[in-house]
Amino acid sequence: MTRTKVLLLPGWQNSGPEHWQSRWERTHAYERVQQHDWMRPLRGDWIARLQDVVLGHVAQQAPGTPADIVLAAHSLGCMLVAAWAANNPLARHVRGALLVAPGDPQREEVAAALPSWFQTPDTRLPFPTLLLGSHDDPYCSFERAQEFARTWGSQFIDYGRCGHINADSGLGDWPQGHAMLMQLAGASPAPSTAHEKEG
Repeated sequence: MTRTKVLLLPGWQNSGPEHWQSRWERTHAYERVQQHDWMRPLRGDWIARLQDVVLGHVAQQAPGTPADIVLAAHSLGCMLVAAWAANNPLARHVRGALLVAPGDPQREEVAAALPSWFQTPDTRLPFPTLLLGSHDDPYCSFERAQEFARTWGSQFIDYGRCGHINADSGLGDWPQGHAMLMQLAGASPAPSTAHEKEG
């Protein structure tokens, strides 16, 4: 794990101090991909920012280095992963991605604020992914989360009734989520959980 680069990809409005992403950043020194505008997220800008961060990391690696980047995305960050990875040669440097509670930019409550994201990515992701969906997520229906998992080729995990799987969900440091991230970093099968279903 010492060589693996973990990039944290928050969603719209960023992740606050008690969010599991922020806790992982403090505890494990993972890198948050900082966006120029968290409140008015433009798809092209966000993709370009992730591209810059990945390029910077790849430039420091020796030629032929195996994939050593793992992405930990939440909400709109999941859409960012799918949009960035589509037909992107740099995606080969990604070992896997944890996609937690994808936000649905076509949902009526948020569509007006996220116009550049309305067209959702529909390409299978070129690296292993785990996608966690919640039955009572206010930003994405459970059925829609399952649809994203099928489209992107993700292993789907039913995470019960856990809201948006964020700070309000009372997860604290969320060790179970971190264990899933470590499984992806090791490129080994995800642990079976009581919530798991095939997507």
